[in-house]
Amino acid sequence: MKKVISVLVISALLGACGRGDHIGKPPSFSPPLESEEHNAMINPGLPVRIEEKRLVDRSSLWSGTSGSLLGDRRALQRGDIMTVVIEIDERAEISNSSDRSRSGSENLGVPNLIGIPQRLDEELPDGATSAELVGITSNSSSSGDGSVKRKEKLTLRVAATVVDVLPNGVLSIAGSQELRVNFELRELLVTGYVRPADISRQNEITYDKIASARVSYGGRGQITDVQQPRIGQQVLDAVLPF
Repeated sequence: MKKVISVLVISALLGACGRGDHIGKPPSFSPPLESEEHNAMINPGLPVRIEEKRLVDRSSLWSGTSGSLLGDRRALQRGDIMTVVIEIDERAEISNSSDRSRSGSENLGVPNLIGIPQRLDEELPDGATSAELVGITSNSSSSGDGSVKRKEKLTLRVAATVVDVLPNGVLSIAGSQELRVNFELRELLVTGYVRPADISRQNEITYDKIASARVSYGGRGQITDVQQPRIGQQVLDAVLPF
């Protein structure tokens, strides 16, 4: 019993620590200097290839670099930034129906068996007979209906950073965005893998071209705390079998 109480107390303290950040004040932003994006910008990593130095006329607008007017401005290296466009407008509707019925009737009687039924009828009460020794009647029916309806709509844009370049050239990206309004902080997190060929010339990529995409849109604050059940209730829901 003491172990159970200790577990409940520890769970309550852990839950209170997470919510204690915004008691009496707005929730704090995540430290940007400790993020994976910041580390990718500071440590660009080893170059994939060594570019040859070429003499370029100073009067020409073309230099071949990503910062030039005609150069490729898409994110291709560790620490580069691109825009992720999330436009989800999906609908799903599934409807199933089933119906089944069955009926059966069985009668078993022994009208003539070397005179045994006649002798047995003499010993039975008035009105009883052995003509039908066993009679079985059964009926069963079942029906079921099920339907699923779902509708999701989400439109977001977030800047993501290339945090790693894999050996096959695929880019690993991660993006985060935090918006605080009064005492509620909204968080948007995006991670996944992108092919450089799928990045548009506007340095944008849509979510359906991101492999292993993970998109999280939520937040923390006073409103979120009210909408969530308390720690004790969550523990009881997970433990109680009824």
